[in-house]
Amino acid sequence: MTLETNIIHRGDSIEIMNSLPEGSVDMIFADPPYNLQLEGDLHRPNNTKVDAVDDAWDQFDSFAVYDKFTRDWLSAAKRILKPNGTIWVIGSYHNIFRVGTALQDLGYWMLNDVIWRKTNPMPNFKGKRFTNAHETLIWCSRDKASKYRFNYDSMKSLNEDLQMRSDWTLPLCTGAERIKGDDGKKAHPTQKPESLLYRTILAATDIGDVILDPFFGSGTTGAVAKKMGRKFIGIERDKNYIKVAKKRIADIPEPTDADMLTLPKPKRALPRVPFGTLLERGMLKPGAELFSPRGNHMAKVRADGSLIYADMTGSIHQVGAHIQQAPSCNGWQYWNMKVEGKLVSIDMLRQQIRADLH
Repeated sequence: MTLETNIIHRGDSIEIMNSLPEGSVDMIFADPPYNLQLEGDLHRPNNTKVDAVDDAWDQFDSFAVYDKFTRDWLSAAKRILKPNGTIWVIGSYHNIFRVGTALQDLGYWMLNDVIWRKTNPMPNFKGKRFTNAHETLIWCSRDKASKYRFNYDSMKSLNEDLQMRSDWTLPLCTGAERIKGDDGKKAHPTQKPESLLYRTILAATDIGDVILDPFFGSGTTGAVAKKMGRKFIGIERDKNYIKVAKKRIADIPEPTDADMLTLPKPKRALPRVPFGTLLERGMLKPGAELFSPRGNHMAKVRADGSLIYADMTGSIHQVGAHIQQAPSCNGWQYWNMKVEGKLVSIDMLRQQIRADLH
């Protein structure tokens, strides 16, 4: 069976996922019903009614019914995930703990829980609880043994060269991004901000990957996937939501510069370059002098790629560790050569070789 992408299926998410080819999807983003258990209308202090989520699709007769629904759709989702695929599920305190239990019971492997801290949450109008200012995303690989994708360097770059943390401060979907119907009301009550999907997709996929959203709603997953050069599959029951999502996605132009969407390979996936390759290629010669970052230590390169420093001989890593009295050292980043009187990292030579190999 051929997997059709960039399509929205109308119908039951469980039935449609069970009809798709096994092991065909790279990532799933799921925003399932939260089962909010709302009791009565909610009003602001000025007595205006809050446009809360009171749709039938968010209502379940009991926790047992909700748990069965959760296990059924998560089982269907696991079947269509590729062996190294991952899933993101978002929820609130109403449901996320029950979802987490189901994920672990079904053999998914927990990678992170991410707190989405809202910069503009809805106040607690009754003043009987803390303001509910966050939602939780659970990120899992399909199995414990999955060699899942995590674009660590890209996420670090997105965060101004700081390691991305598991608490994300992002605004709710408001303003021009909030899709409205002809009546001026929200087209979907729980539309997620594109910034949230941007992070999950950037973190766990590459250009051309297939992302499935079993509760497609207003189509945020599809919209961001298209902008980022990924393929999407949406599943949605409500024909009105599908209409909104189709128009939204159709209005997005196709990406024109695929090179800008392609992510750099993770460092661990880059080809290994032995230090001796620099000698084999004539980029360094036996007897070349290498210097520590401050230039206060010097070692000479031997013909076999080892370094000699004072009375010690070893690899670029061993000698660097010895000088620093450290348990280990990345010699590529520690050692420098002199070029026109300035210290230049030998890692520049390694990058040249990797570029040639590529």
